[in-house]
Amino acid sequence: MEVSDFRNFALWISFLTGFTMTSYSEDQCSWRGSGLSQAVKNVEQVWLRCAEGSVEWLYPAGALRLTLSPRLPWSAMGPGESSRSPVSACIKPDQHWGGAQLYLERDGVLELLVGDETSSPARVRCFSAMPGERPALFMQATPHQDISRRIAAFRYELRGDWTAQPSVNTDPIGSEGACRPCNNTEILMAVCTSDFVVRGNIRSVETDSNLKAAVIKVSATRVYRQKFALFPESGRLTRSGEIRTPLQCGVRPGGGSFLFTGRVHFGEAWLGCAPRYKDFLKVYEQAKQSLMIPCTLVND
Repeated sequence: MEVSDFRNFALWISFLTGFTMTSYSEDQCSWRGSGLSQAVKNVEQVWLRCAEGSVEWLYPAGALRLTLSPRLPWSAMGPGESSRSPVSACIKPDQHWGGAQLYLERDGVLELLVGDETSSPARVRCFSAMPGERPALFMQATPHQDISRRIAAFRYELRGDWTAQPSVNTDPIGSEGACRPCNNTEILMAVCTSDFVVRGNIRSVETDSNLKAAVIKVSATRVYRQKFALFPESGRLTRSGEIRTPLQCGVRPGGGSFLFTGRVHFGEAWLGCAPRYKDFLKVYEQAKQSLMIPCTLVND
């Protein structure tokens, strides 16, 4: 289908969705449905009102239009920030994706995110949206003689604190700025706002070719905070976990203790600021003495 046809098709979608039933999941975060109960020419309208969730379309037939209208992250931003700060939305297709194509719908134009049975379906796709903008995803079933084994499923996340990416991007969080060392203010704020704050040592660094990321194997001596069990207890004095960072940052194993901070992205830890622990203590104590510390971290 040509680009001009996509524009016309998108307009037809907007007209047609006014006559289809709106579908909600029980928690309005995720949706699960079957194409067997859907008319082939119908477009089902789905509203997803959370910052993260999942979609699972069994035996795709017809089409779905998914509007991302979360309460977060826009409501978590300050009044002045909400009018200008973009939001990053990312999707991660299931590794067995098949039976449909997924598009980003923006200003009447459809942009392909995931093709049918793409060769690398597990790679994350990201795009940016301005606060107040309600990005929509359009899923179109592709004709197959046998749809019994086809499932189009993906997970999605929206955050207001990632670096926004123009259009489609396969890098889940990183950008050129992801490799820049954090300044003192950023280090202190990372301790307060990160999904995980861990003191530990680098055991090894491996490469994840699918995500184009370096996987840092960490032995954690102190877990101050963690979202999910990123560094689970194993009955030993230290905990082990993995932290990912863009491959272009060139992370290598190094001696000494670090303070690792960062975000959880589709259940995986991604590195933010990671100063050496002794350097962090200097910054922390100086801020504490000058009463400029944004939050308190309990030290050993």
